[in-house]
Amino acid sequence: MRRVAIVPILAAILISLTGCRSSQPPPVSSSQEAETTPQSPTTVGNETPEPSLESDTRPRIVCFGDSLTAGYGTDPGQAYPDFLQADLDSKGYSYRIVNAGVSGNTTKDGVERVDRVIAMKPALVVVEFGGNDGLRGMRIADTRANLDKIVSALVASGTQVVLAGITLPPDYGPDYIRQFNQTYDLVAKKYRIPMIPFVLKGVFGVDGMMQPDRTHATGAGNKVVAENIFGLIQPLLKKQPSSQSRQ
Repeated sequence: MRRVAIVPILAAILISLTGCRSSQPPPVSSSQEAETTPQSPTTVGNETPEPSLESDTRPRIVCFGDSLTAGYGTDPGQAYPDFLQADLDSKGYSYRIVNAGVSGNTTKDGVERVDRVIAMKPALVVVEFGGNDGLRGMRIADTRANLDKIVSALVASGTQVVLAGITLPPDYGPDYIRQFNQTYDLVAKKYRIPMIPFVLKGVFGVDGMMQPDRTHATGAGNKVVAENIFGLIQPLLKKQPSSQSRQ
């Protein structure tokens, strides 16, 4: 059964990253999306950790974000955290991925949920929020403050944090888009954490990588997203004996 949202979205977004241009605009998560329960490998969303999570002794990596993390519009097992788990397993890294993505979430929702993520005692958290803020026209200062609160709380808890950015449609104007994009860079520099400016790098504009809404990645696209995230987090990972890995 495919993951779906109650209201479909159509958003075309310009890739406005430094040194990166495209003839078509890149997508972001839509504010129209309904909240959905994220899927495997282990999903928690707004729920308390499942017994399977509690019984797994491997260090946890929490993928914390909106629909781009939740895997909106794809079949179960096709979200980027699923592919990230497979990448870790195949490369000998004994970590348990937790998908804490909820479609439609803004940075404000992330602030409200961050304590639940901290309660999971993760070794590392991948933070991916902001697209819905921009599409709703939220003040940049508010988005930046919320993202700062999320990262600050995670860093204070002792977990490692990496940041995954996104961008906005061209009709929001160059000044707004520039300030929006700078938000990720400023927060990453403030807390000295690794960052990827555009989480859909190598996905948007590539045949078969994006869903018809031109906003969310397909399963094949999410596999590339997972590779991007793996490259970001690999320097922070430690290899444990494979005997610790279990489902």
